[in-house]
This record gives sequence, structure tokens and C-alpha cells, in this order.
Amino acid sequence: MSFPFPLPHAVPLYLAPMAGVSESPFRQLCRRFGADVVVTEFLSAEGIRRENEATLAKLRFGPEERPIGVQIFGADPAAMGEAAALVTDVFAPEFIDINFGCPVKKVVKRNGGSGCLKDLGLVADVIRAVVRSTHLPVTVKIRSGWSEEMRDPVTIALRCQDAGARVLTLHPRTRTQMYTGSARWDEIAAVVQALDIPVLGNGDIKTPHDALRMHQQTGCAGIMIARGSFGQPWIFTQARALLAGEPMPPAPPVEERFAIAIEHAKMAEAYENDPRGAAIEFRKHLGWYVKGLPCSAELRRTLHQVESLSAIEDIFGEYLARMRRGDLAADGDEESAPEVVAA
Repeated sequence: MSFPFPLPHAVPLYLAPMAGVSESPFRQLCRRFGADVVVTEFLSAEGIRRENEATLAKLRFGPEERPIGVQIFGADPAAMGEAAALVTDVFAPEFIDINFGCPVKKVVKRNGGSGCLKDLGLVADVIRAVVRSTHLPVTVKIRSGWSEEMRDPVTIALRCQDAGARVLTLHPRTRTQMYTGSARWDEIAAVVQALDIPVLGNGDIKTPHDALRMHQQTGCAGIMIARGSFGQPWIFTQARALLAGEPMPPAPPVEERFAIAIEHAKMAEAYENDPRGAAIEFRKHLGWYVKGLPCSAELRRTLHQVESLSAIEDIFGEYLARMRRGDLAADGDEESAPEVVAA
């Protein structure tokens, strides 16, 4: 059981594909902090095959992001095959990943994402069409089923393997669960035992210790981290140390955390054509970077109004000045972070 492309570690850490989050700047940052593999946002096969400008723009990546996979979704095998061929020829990532996990309504209403799990024949047809259309390894990301009544991750995973998947990622929730309840890691362990290909575990990795615990409990070949990376890309460095049996490095102090956030913001601004739009889109990241700090709810409210990079630096500068004066009081961090779709 081995991965179909070279990796530096026996238990690789992946950055999950997440809409509006795993864009090139964040992928670059996570690679620098130790992510072994990154995956693009999940992208519509129809948008790719029709060469939609906005969709193709999200396929951009640099050499520093490799190894990288492009994740595509759709319920039409022919369209998925065409999209895979275009991605292979034009962008040449290390692998093509098929999204059978996204639970959001606008995707599943056309049987895309986890909607495909209602028809395992369709799942197999999609995988075979993509495999026929590319020389690259084809991997898949699934949930445990469409609903509790249809929950059967081992059967789904075996069908994917039989159709040609080279690596399988399981998020052990059903589509109807969305992100509620707990991810059933025992299902990851069952799929690991049933398959001959590498299985990645995904779901409820909030801390570096969760990553270690998942590996120990499931025997998964690798770990895919999604929302646990929000505002803390250093989770990869910390998880890698734990997996290697080494002491876990501490999280960066506030000043360094802010410097990382500003660097990320500058990368996002350079990546986007519209500086103001980039700053507005970056607000969610700012909220995640400051989560848990004293007076973080107040700080987030201010950051969620920024319209320029210079404003971010000024706000952080003022917060650090207040921190040095000792006039920050804990506020309970009562605001929640924005919801984001993980594929």
C-alpha cells in the first residue's frame, strides 16, 4: 500500500480542499508550515470543460505548492472526463481528486458532491470516466453515505477502489449530518482494514493532538486537515512533530501570529486583481487568526470591516500597543467564526 506520488513522510499531512479557503496563498502558507500535500478548492467539471474564466483562475498554482491535487465535482461522467483531461493537459497537477463529499445544497441538488452517494453505480462510472481521461493518479473523497439509512462507508470505499481510485479520503459523517455531531473515526479504521489502497482520515481534526489520535486509533495512511488549519497553519508543524514522537513546538506568540496573518494578507492581495475585494474576502481569515485572544470578539468586529491591507496592519499595531500597556481584558471570545464549506 503506497501513495502514487513521492512524499517526504510515511504519514503525510494534507490540506483539505475548502471553498473560499484553500486558495493559492493559503496553500503556499500551509506548505511552508509542513503540509505534505495540498488540494485546490473543489471546482465544477462543467465550469472547467466550458473554460469558465473564474473557474480556471482558481486552478492557478505555483511550483512551491507541489505536490498538489485538483479536486473536481460533477455527476456527468463525460463532463468529469473532459474536465480531468483539460486539467491534466493544461495544469499538470500531481493528481486529480473527485469530490463525493461536499454536502451543500447547490452542489448536491444536481447530484454532485455527496449527492452521488445515492447511486454507487454513478460513483463508479464517474471514477472510471476520469481514470480513462488522464494518466495522473485519480483519488476520491467521500462521506460515509447520503443518510443514516444509506450509511455504509466500507461498501462505498470498495466500489471506489474497484473503479480505479488510487487513494481514498473518508470524512465519516453522512450528507444529512452536514457538520453536526461527531465524526465516527471507527469507520475510518474499518475502511483502512477493507481497502488495499491508502486511506486518509478527515474530520474533527481541531488540534495537533487530534491528528496524532486519529492516526493511532484508525491506522490511516495519512491525515487530511480542514477547519483545524483555520488561523493556525502551524498545526501542520505541530502535528508532524507529534507523529514523529518529538516535542510539539508551541504556537507562535501574538506578535508572530499577526506577522503571519499580514504576510498571508499580502499574498492574497498580490494574488487577486481587486485589492479592496481581496481585503474584504480576507476578513474571515483575520477572524480565525485572532480567535481566542483577549478581547478577540471586539478585535474581530473591527477586522471584519477592513477594506485595505494598511488597515489590517494599523489594527494589529493598536492591539499590540494595548497589550503592552496591559489594558486588554478577556471577553470570552463569544463570537463564532464564519461557516466554510469543506469539500
